[in-house]
Amino acid sequence: MRERVAVIGIGATPVGRYKDLLDHELLLEAFAQAFKDAGVRKEDIGGLVFSHPRTYTKQRYFATFMAGYLRMQSSATVLEVVGDGMTGGFAFDKAVDEILLGKCNVCVALGVSMETQVPSAEHMNLTMRAVGDVDFQAPFGFTPISWYAMDAVRYMHEHGATREQLASVAVKNRRHASLNPIAQYKDELTLEEVLNARPIVEPLGLLEVPPRSDGAVAVVLSDLETAEKLDRPYAVVRGRGFFHEGAHQISDKPNSMIRLEAAREASRLAYEDAGISAKDIDLAELYAPCTIVEVLASEALGLCPEGQGALWAKQGETALGGSIPLSTSGGLLSRGHPPLVTPLYNVVEVVQQLRGEAGERQVGGAEFALTSAELGNYNAALVHVFGKAG
Repeated sequence: MRERVAVIGIGATPVGRYKDLLDHELLLEAFAQAFKDAGVRKEDIGGLVFSHPRTYTKQRYFATFMAGYLRMQSSATVLEVVGDGMTGGFAFDKAVDEILLGKCNVCVALGVSMETQVPSAEHMNLTMRAVGDVDFQAPFGFTPISWYAMDAVRYMHEHGATREQLASVAVKNRRHASLNPIAQYKDELTLEEVLNARPIVEPLGLLEVPPRSDGAVAVVLSDLETAEKLDRPYAVVRGRGFFHEGAHQISDKPNSMIRLEAAREASRLAYEDAGISAKDIDLAELYAPCTIVEVLASEALGLCPEGQGALWAKQGETALGGSIPLSTSGGLLSRGHPPLVTPLYNVVEVVQQLRGEAGERQVGGAEFALTSAELGNYNAALVHVFGKAG
C-alpha cells in the first residue's frame, strides 16, 4: 500500500451469550467504546461499513437502521457487506478503500453477530446450505466441522501428526484466553481434558471446535494525517491480499485438502504489498474455527514450517513466548466465534498488541502483525498486515 491507513479506535463487547439485548443495543456498546478510543467527533466520521448480520436477524436493512439509530449522516457510504466467514474482513477492507479513494478521512467498520438467538437446528441448516451445492450436497448433512475433520485426518496421514499435537492448539488458545478479559471461555484446559472431550466429528472433539457466540465490534480507521493530528496511539494497515481459488468449499475440481492455496496466494500478495516477508511477522490472529485450521493456516501463511504446524503447537512455538504467537486473544476456540464479526475481533487484538496494550498476553517488541479471514475452508482468503505506528 503506497498510501497508508491507520486504525485509530477499537471497541468490542465481551464474547458470550446475550439473551436480553437487541442487536443494535449490543453494537452501540462497541461503537461507543471505539468512538471514545479514537477521540474523534461524531461529525468527523464520513462512512459506516457494516458486516451483514445473519439472515435470521429480525431487523432488515440493518446498516441504514443503525445510521438512523446513531443519528449519523454520510456523504461517503453506509452499506452492509457479506461473505460468510470473511464478512467482518470485507467490512474492514471496504472501510480502508473508502479512505484510500478519498471519499472520507474517517470510516468505521462495525458489526454484530448474534449466533445464539436461534435454535441450533436452524443454525446448522443455514451452515449446511453454505458448504456445498444446496440441491446435491446439502441434503446429505455435510457441515463445516465435518469438512475440517476430514482435513485433520488427511493432515495426520500425510505428516504423521498426532491427536496430542492437534489438541495442543486448544490448550494453548485457552491459556491465552485466560488472559483476555473479553474472552468467552477463560478456564484453562489440560491436554487430557481436550483428548477426552465428547467427540463431535472424528478426530475432533468438543473442545477443538468453535462455540456458538454473540458479539459486537467497531473499528475506526482514518488517513495518516488525521491519525497524527489526534496524537493518540494507533496502528497502520501496511498490506493486504485477497485470493479466491475458483472453487466452492465442496469442489468438483480435485485439489489438496490441506495446502489452503488461497491463503498462500493472499498472504504472498499481502507481504509483497507491505514490503516484508512472513519471517517479519511477530504475531497473528487467524480465522481458525478448529484446531486443524489453525495448523493449516499457519503453514499456508508461512508462519510455521510445512508439515510442522501441529508439532510447533505441541512444542510451544505458537504460544506466548514462542517463535510466532498465534491467536493471542484465545482465538475462535476460546475467545469465541461470532462468525460474521470474528475478523473484526482479530483486528482488535492485533491493534492492542501493536499499541502495547495487551496486558499479560502482550507480545514484547511487536512490530508487525497479521490477520486472516476465510470465505469457507479457505477456498478464499483475505489477509491484512498491520504495523506499529512510526
